[in-house]
Amino acid sequence: MIFTGDGKGKTTAALGLAVAAAVNKQQVMIVQFLKGGGYTGELFATSYLEPYLTIKQFGYGCPIAAQIKSGELLCTKCGVCFRENRKESNQFAPKALAFAAEVLATGRIDLLIMDEVSHAIKHQLISKQAVLDLLTSRPDHIDIVLTGRNMPDEIMAIADQATFCRAIKHPMKEGIDARRGTEY
Repeated sequence: MIFTGDGKGKTTAALGLAVAAAVNKQQVMIVQFLKGGGYTGELFATSYLEPYLTIKQFGYGCPIAAQIKSGELLCTKCGVCFRENRKESNQFAPKALAFAAEVLATGRIDLLIMDEVSHAIKHQLISKQAVLDLLTSRPDHIDIVLTGRNMPDEIMAIADQATFCRAIKHPMKEGIDARRGTEY
């Protein structure tokens, strides 16, 4: 399954599937490519859904994540996380892909979500072919969800289901900043 497009809601849609699976006692692994903020709502949810839902982030951790998590500070939009995540030398995306492959190989999960994987492909941090190889080698009993903008056509072609998220109207376009509990 794929959630792609230029609008908001891709990760949120995938998380909805993860919650539904977890409350049905299915094992869910969410691998977040190029995310390491440590303060997003989905990370809070894992404590309620353990041991069925696990999130593993592969990305640069925000230096003020603890203060943001506590509500003491807001994101300053410094951009350090985006710049660090795109540095090939950090190897975040290859590590995330390798971890996803290891998890699939165990066969001990029911749902794997590869969040923002297309972002890693777009920035040439991992190859499209490596993702295709992983997808075509998955055990039959494991569902896989991919999220991110600009999902490559070759990956879209092998999907059983694809959803394109497009914003019709969004508060951020009106200058309203990202809100805790809604956007993160």
